[in-house]
Amino acid sequence: MSEDQFVLPLPVRTSRGRDAFFVSSSNAEALALIDNAAHWPSGKLALSGPKGSGKTHLVHLWAEAQPTAIISAADLAEEEVPGLAATGAVAVEDVDQMTGIEAERALFHLHNMLGAQGGRLLVTGEAVPSHWPIDTPDLGSRLTAATHVRLGAADDMLVQAVLLKIAEDRQMVLPPDVFSWLIARLPRALDEVARQMEALDLASLRDKRRLTIPYARSVLAL
Repeated sequence: MSEDQFVLPLPVRTSRGRDAFFVSSSNAEALALIDNAAHWPSGKLALSGPKGSGKTHLVHLWAEAQPTAIISAADLAEEEVPGLAATGAVAVEDVDQMTGIEAERALFHLHNMLGAQGGRLLVTGEAVPSHWPIDTPDLGSRLTAATHVRLGAADDMLVQAVLLKIAEDRQMVLPPDVFSWLIARLPRALDEVARQMEALDLASLRDKRRLTIPYARSVLAL
């Protein structure tokens, strides 16, 4: 049995609530729209941005404001549409990863049902809506017509805030020199920042090592 199997990490306090969302130039416009759903033209909003830019966090912030159904586009099925639409607010994530005419048909009917009853539809994807690989012309045109905001890659201030929050959640002691070293080298994708910090935390627990620049370099190969 390897030493890795004996690592007992401390409980991690994570949150997708507003107190864990840090506003920067890369996401301020999107947050303003999330907070103003009552005024979305045609009741729909599309968020796009690179992986780790905060789309899912924004979806969950929106869901705090009203009963909301959240579903991955890949999981959409025609028989679920009435139940989803009944909530009045639906978020469909990763629309650009959706495959198959059945899923497209389900999203098309969901779009129309929500529109008919004055509901709200939030859709997300990495690419801009006009580049989503949708074969159903009517669906593609309707999603392209949605109010759209593009999330940028995380800027330095956002990465700094997220890095400190992760260290707090994971109860990591992060010396200032290590913090500065990480900020200069970590990618500007928030999910990758979280992954790298988890790797560093677990390694330091396993090795019973305090965090130093040489140790962080050896673990993360940055």
